[in-house]
Amino acid sequence: MEGLVQKSLMIQDHELNYYEAGTGTPVLFVHGISTYSFIWRKIVPSFVDLYRVIVVDLFGCGRSDLRVDISYSLSSHASYLHQFMAKLNIDKFHLVSHDVGGGIAQIMSVMHPDRIKSATLINTVAYNFWPVQPIISMRTPIFRQFAAATLDLWTLKLIVKRGLYHPGAFTEELVELFRSGINSKPSRKSFLHFAKCLNNNDLMSIVDELHNLDTPILIIRGVKDVYLGAAITHELVKNLKNCTGIRIETAGHYAQEDEPGVIIKEVKNFLELNEK
Repeated sequence: MEGLVQKSLMIQDHELNYYEAGTGTPVLFVHGISTYSFIWRKIVPSFVDLYRVIVVDLFGCGRSDLRVDISYSLSSHASYLHQFMAKLNIDKFHLVSHDVGGGIAQIMSVMHPDRIKSATLINTVAYNFWPVQPIISMRTPIFRQFAAATLDLWTLKLIVKRGLYHPGAFTEELVELFRSGINSKPSRKSFLHFAKCLNNNDLMSIVDELHNLDTPILIIRGVKDVYLGAAITHELVKNLKNCTGIRIETAGHYAQEDEPGVIIKEVKNFLELNEK
């Protein structure tokens, strides 16, 4: 992660890897299940002059602990991240999240609304409109075994390419970044454990509290997302009390790759408005 310093902390006897740079109000960047911290590499350099930027690898992802003796549910990840920020002596912070990281951000916002200054959710999961079919399949033992044995480079390239809108965003560098997250037996095992732990009840159980939050929330949707449907964004924007919705017509699920400049502009404007 260029320009950021790699660090780690122990949370419940497991090592959490993260990257940090800058000063000012902390901004925590949270990735989703199919990626790790690399997904923010085109975004975070534009924030380090204004904020204390913290980019995590969730447990089971990237360079964090890959052991599968703890839960990787969204609620568990939310709890781990609150413990992580407390260990950094950070009381209040902004959240910027993607994919199931958006679900984690929703739970964190509900768990400790006094600590979250704002939450940005990019192509997020929500309610019971997910998991999408590939993830459901991976939660079934025979499909988990099949995926672990056959997720080859050709399959990975197809998954990444379908998640993008601009053909030029699909590069060998990007494929290699994705591949490095699942190129070992422990990393594949942890990925499948993450998928197995996903349960939309984690989000359905907080619906009433989520709808009553006063926390400012920005919803960004890459309109060409083939993995998560438009209904998620529609329902969030309709139901949340203090919410702004942004549509990016020229982005897919991995909007940070398709339109990093637009993401930077919208998130910067939103954080500035909520720097109270």
